[in-house]
Amino acid sequence: MSDFGYTMVSMSPLSPLPPEELAALVLKAQDGDTEAFGKIYDAYLTPVYRYVVFRFPQELAEDLVADIFVKSWEKLHTYRPLAGIPFSAWLFRIARHALIDAYRSQRGFEDLSEELVDEKPDNDPKLRTEQSLSVARVRRAIEKLPRDYRDVVLLHYISGLGHTEVAQALKMTEGYVRILKFRALKKLEGLLRFPKLDND
Repeated sequence: MSDFGYTMVSMSPLSPLPPEELAALVLKAQDGDTEAFGKIYDAYLTPVYRYVVFRFPQELAEDLVADIFVKSWEKLHTYRPLAGIPFSAWLFRIARHALIDAYRSQRGFEDLSEELVDEKPDNDPKLRTEQSLSVARVRRAIEKLPRDYRDVVLLHYISGLGHTEVAQALKMTEGYVRILKFRALKKLEGLLRFPKLDND
């Protein structure tokens, strides 16, 4: 996240399927076509995983992501594209509710894993250490944000959803999402500011 001078994780923006292809796959999947749903799963697995793993230890995140896709398969018949809600927003509503439920039932779990999710690992130990420390600091800072701030940051920056999709996933106006994002970034900037060390 370059807005406040720190990179949260090596990631590319969410690249969903072309709208026409996605719409066709959803219709097929709603008719019970598991191969079509598999293609949807492949397209959205990474952004959903990133959204979850920033809140949970990796060993818990993997099970929760699987559960999210099972729930989305079970509820797929309720998705109505003509309602004006993008599929990604519908899917991340399910992910958000699953995350909230899991968080409530796992209150005793230890702190988040500080492993760096890096699709292009670098062999430089110094760089790897710096990246891991940076990601760990950002995770801890995000956990200190109010829930709405945290949801906007995770959905927009970690999962790559656009402002419109975030707004629809969280049932907010797009303008309010932008305000929350601005406030969240300002708060994160303060939380992530390195303390000045006195020179002896």
